[in-house]
Amino acid sequence: MATSKTLNDLFLDTLKDIYFAEKQILKALPKMARAAQSEDGKAGFLKHRDETEGQIERLEQVFGLLDKPARGKTCEAIQGIIAEGEEIMEEYKGTAALDAGLISAAQAVEHYEIARYGTLVAWAKQIGLNDAVALLQANLAEEEATDRKLTELALASANAKGQKAA
Repeated sequence: MATSKTLNDLFLDTLKDIYFAEKQILKALPKMARAAQSEDGKAGFLKHRDETEGQIERLEQVFGLLDKPARGKTCEAIQGIIAEGEEIMEEYKGTAALDAGLISAAQAVEHYEIARYGTLVAWAKQIGLNDAVALLQANLAEEEATDRKLTELALASANAKGQKAA
């Protein structure tokens, strides 16, 4: 007979998922920064790399609160999103549309992270992991802020530049 799974188990599995995702994102951000044509884009990707390091540290603290080792669980969703970003970098390299594509790929990552962190915050509250709530909420707030900054960057320049031929 299968063992009974609880919300606590689901919380831990999802925590492992986002931990894996953040580690993969950390590897992808420098590549995106190198590929970006605008200085604002390059700087934004590097800033988010630094934030991601802090987010990983917070996740490790949550694992500590649970007395569990900080280990990831393969996240096929983030692997697919990152692969799409790499495809954009390859197919649009040297074109005026590259930065708009990079921003689009980055926002797909952000939206995935926002969904995961929002869920983890709600579950942490439900199961009484109050110390984890603040850590996860901090990550969620950074992801939401990054998403807003990406939208501003896209609207301010990248999308308009992408309409022109290189």
